[in-house]
Amino acid sequence: MPTKNSPGSRAVVVCAAVSLLASGCTAGWGSTGGGADTLNVLMVNNPQMIDLSRLTSHFTQETGIRVSFTILPENDMRDLASQEFTSQAGTYDVASLSNFEIPIYGKAGWIAPLDDFITADPDFDQDDILKPMTQSLSADGHVFGEPFYGESSFLMYRKDLVEQEGLTMPEAPTWPEVADLAAQLDGVEPGMSGICLRGQVGWGQVFAPLTTVVNTFGGTWFSSAEPLSTVGMEAHVNSPPFVEAVNFYVDLVREHGQNGASQSGFVECMNNIVQGNSAMWYDATSAAGSLEAEGSPVRGKMGYAAAPVVETDSSGWLYTWAWGIQESSEKKDAAWKFISWASSKEYEQLVGEEVGWASVPAGKRASLYENPDYLEQAGSFAEAERDAINSTDPTDPGLQPRPAIGIQFVDIPEFPELGTQVSQDVSAAIAGRMSVQEALDRGQKLAEDIAERYEERAKQ
Repeated sequence: MPTKNSPGSRAVVVCAAVSLLASGCTAGWGSTGGGADTLNVLMVNNPQMIDLSRLTSHFTQETGIRVSFTILPENDMRDLASQEFTSQAGTYDVASLSNFEIPIYGKAGWIAPLDDFITADPDFDQDDILKPMTQSLSADGHVFGEPFYGESSFLMYRKDLVEQEGLTMPEAPTWPEVADLAAQLDGVEPGMSGICLRGQVGWGQVFAPLTTVVNTFGGTWFSSAEPLSTVGMEAHVNSPPFVEAVNFYVDLVREHGQNGASQSGFVECMNNIVQGNSAMWYDATSAAGSLEAEGSPVRGKMGYAAAPVVETDSSGWLYTWAWGIQESSEKKDAAWKFISWASSKEYEQLVGEEVGWASVPAGKRASLYENPDYLEQAGSFAEAERDAINSTDPTDPGLQPRPAIGIQFVDIPEFPELGTQVSQDVSAAIAGRMSVQEALDRGQKLAEDIAERYEERAKQ
C-alpha cells in the first residue's frame, strides 16, 4: 500500500538518455523536457522507480525514445496526477498510478485503454501477468494499466522464536490463533512485543491491514444490491462485524503490540522487526525482500504464513503501482513501448543483473517465480508472496456484494477522504482516547452521506 516512500517536498526530474542524445531535461516542480521524440513520465519516488530512471538509458538505446521523468513524493505525485489527468492537460504522457486510481480514471476516459496494444504486442505476454493484477487494472471490460510491481499481504514471523518456544505457526492461521501466538511471544526477548500492526492515521496506513481484517470478520464499508454497482449502496461502518473486527484489532495491538502503536506505519513496523522489537508482523508481501536482504539482522530467521482469516478463505490485500497512458497524449505508441518495457520480463532480468535480484519489481509476473536467479534470493518467501497475490479476488473480497472493485479500499473517488477521516478516530482508539464504537458511529455518518449522494445521482 502507499506507505513506504521517503518524505520530501521538491520534484526530482531525471532525464534518461544515452550520452549521444540530448536530454532536453529541466529541473523544477512538475517540469518536463524534450520534444516530439521525448516521453514525459510522472512517477512516485520509491526506490524501485528510482532504479528505473537510472536504467531507462537501455530503453533509449534500444528504441531511440528519450524519457523525461518528473519524480515526486507519493502525496505530491498523486495530487499532480489528479490535476493532470482530470484536466487532460497533456503535459505527461505516462504516469505511475495505483490500482485505486486506474479503474476510476479508465471509466472517466482520462487514460487510454490498452487492449489494442496488448493484442498487437504478443511478446509482452499479458497472460504472464498475475490474473488479480490484470483484474484490478481493468474497468468496463478493458485493461487500462500495466503493473510495475505488486503486492498482497501476509504474516511475517520470527520462526526461530516460534520454534524456540515450542509453538506452531499454521500455514493458514486464523486471527484468534495469531492473537494467541502474540500473547505467548510477547516478552519472549527483553522489550519484544508479540506483534506489530499499523496504527498510523491514513486510508493507506492503518486501514490497509485493518480493512482486510474487517473483510474476513464479515464486515464491509459498503454493500450493494448487485456486485460492482453503486446503485443501492448501503453503509456498514458501525455494523456488528465491522465493530467486532476493529475491536479485535485495537485490543490485539494494545495488549500485545508495539510501543507507540498509534503512530506506527509500515516503516516503523519494519524497523521493529529488523531491530528485534517485535516477533510478528502482518503487512505487505513486498516487505520480505528487505527482511531477507544481505546484511539484514533477521535474514534467514523469518517465516511467512498466509494472511489470517476468520470467515473468508483468504484475506490478503492487493496493491500495485502501475502505468497509465493519458488519453490526451499524442505519443501513445511510444508510451506503450515504454510501459511494456518497464513491465516486461526483460526489465526484471536487467534489474537482477545490474542492481540485484532483491531489487527486482516483483509481484506481477508468474514467470518471475520460476526464475532460478530470483528464487536464489527470494526462495524463503517467493511462493508465499505469489500465493498471496493469486488468492485475492478484488471483485469479491468478503461476504457480501460490493459497490466497487477493491480489497483494502473501496474504488470510489470519495474513499480516500472517508478512510482517512475514520482512521483518525480509530488511531485515537488505539491510543486510548476514544472507544471503537464511538469512532465507528462517527464513521457511519460520513459513509451514509456518501451512499446518499450516490443514490441521488442514480435518480437523476
